[in-house]
Amino acid sequence: MSKEKILIVEDDRNISNLVKYNLEKAGYACLASFSGEDALSRIEREKIDLIVLDIMLPEIDGLEVCRRVKGAKATCNVPVVMLTAKGEEVDRIVGLELGADDYIVKPFSPRELVLRVKAILKRASGEGGTEVETLEAGRIKIDVPCHKVTVDGKEAILTPMEFKLLLTLMERAGRVQSRERLLNDVWDISSDVTTRTIDTHIKRLREKLGKSGKAIETVRGIGYRFKKGN
Repeated sequence: MSKEKILIVEDDRNISNLVKYNLEKAGYACLASFSGEDALSRIEREKIDLIVLDIMLPEIDGLEVCRRVKGAKATCNVPVVMLTAKGEEVDRIVGLELGADDYIVKPFSPRELVLRVKAILKRASGEGGTEVETLEAGRIKIDVPCHKVTVDGKEAILTPMEFKLLLTLMERAGRVQSRERLLNDVWDISSDVTTRTIDTHIKRLREKLGKSGKAIETVRGIGYRFKKGN
């Protein structure tokens, strides 16, 4: 069985080597890029299973790299872990709104990084998730093992975060989910800070679901609810 391939995008070679050493020790195949431009070129040429991405990069910064990766049909499902010294709340929110799957602030624990990478790759492969094989509501159908969503039989191309968000809402159909609960359960982030991260993802998710997106109801001042029996 081939090893999952991880691209490390980090211009500090000491940090890059540290990340590479620990991920290879955990059994992953690793590639290193030291600029945003080189990273995008590699992503186009090779099949990458996950990207560990710094924000402060020469030529093209990490946020722009993330935006391009998540905005392209061919790579939108590639998980991205932001690894950066910029720990301010606004930077984390921007990264998540661009589609990043996780956010780790330097200085970091190599063990924590490896555990998060394992969890994201496991989730992306459909392992360790809900025991339910399929979920259906109205015209929406989720094939959980295949990580596939269809609306009226036509596939809706969702990012890993959009998929997990929809799955979470549908599993809890009829129950209101606060933004804080969704941040914690979908992004594994606990935050007392009000953000627009959830709103941005809900907006994109509704657009991709077309008319069926109306099943995701806004509960003013609280969060969102998937309409039961839709």
